[in-house]
Amino acid sequence: MSPVRLLIVLVAAISAIGLAVVLQRVLGGKPVAPMVRAAPAAAPGKPMTQVLVAKRDLPVGTRLVASDVTWQAWPSDAINGAFITNGAAPPKPDGKVAEAKATLAATADQMIGADPSKAVEGAIVRDAILTGEPITPRKIVRGGEGGYLSVVLTPGKRAMSVPVSSDTAVGGFILPGDRVDVLSTREVSGGGGEGGPSLGKATVAETVLQNIRVLALDQNTAADKDAKSIVAATATLEVGPAEAEALAKAKASGPITLALRAYTDLGGPSGMTRPVTVDDSTVRINRGGATTSVAVRP
Repeated sequence: MSPVRLLIVLVAAISAIGLAVVLQRVLGGKPVAPMVRAAPAAAPGKPMTQVLVAKRDLPVGTRLVASDVTWQAWPSDAINGAFITNGAAPPKPDGKVAEAKATLAATADQMIGADPSKAVEGAIVRDAILTGEPITPRKIVRGGEGGYLSVVLTPGKRAMSVPVSSDTAVGGFILPGDRVDVLSTREVSGGGGEGGPSLGKATVAETVLQNIRVLALDQNTAADKDAKSIVAATATLEVGPAEAEALAKAKASGPITLALRAYTDLGGPSGMTRPVTVDDSTVRINRGGATTSVAVRP
């Protein structure tokens, strides 16, 4: 290496050493620490709200009880206005408390009393609800709401109304959910046969249907709390297809009377007792193309 190049290298080395000494003195004699990127601060906990959800799979027609539902934490920013919440206003990261209160106000009308879970007790599942799925009004129906009767009807059964009064409905002591017998009353004429004297008219009463479930009285599908009687103009009964036809014939022939059954008869036979006839006290005889009516008396 030539003397000139050696001199340049020595000058550069001395300059570097001198620069390091100067920097150390400027920084108070502390060694220069390497630059390290700081770790990001931990994100605050995401606000959560308690939402009422199904505790088990709930098929269509299930009558809800308190043990069918439970509370589950749900992200506050994902709360739907149809969800049923515990009513506590969830804090918002951006401080929009007014918006949080507005969201909760949308669900306030779904809550009854201090415990919103009681709002669904006794309701009927209209659409199947899966485990963990939030309970919404669209999937359940309560007494008095539209579509209630079609949900509570036993599969294969029909709802049919009959006119009643205080006299024909046990003074109003028949309530929704009770079991009744349906009696038909009508007048029949007793023929005396060919050339015989007329026996006049007689009143016939018979039990058309037995142990029939009362679905509603007027528009009431459940009696008010502590109510002991309901005086109604119509009673809606749960009947089968053949029973509906028999009931229609009975309504056309005369007044309908409901007889209250004992609670212990719940599991007894239900349905038609026998086909409804026009006149059980008259026998018609066809002889030579001529029909003769003969009254039958015991």
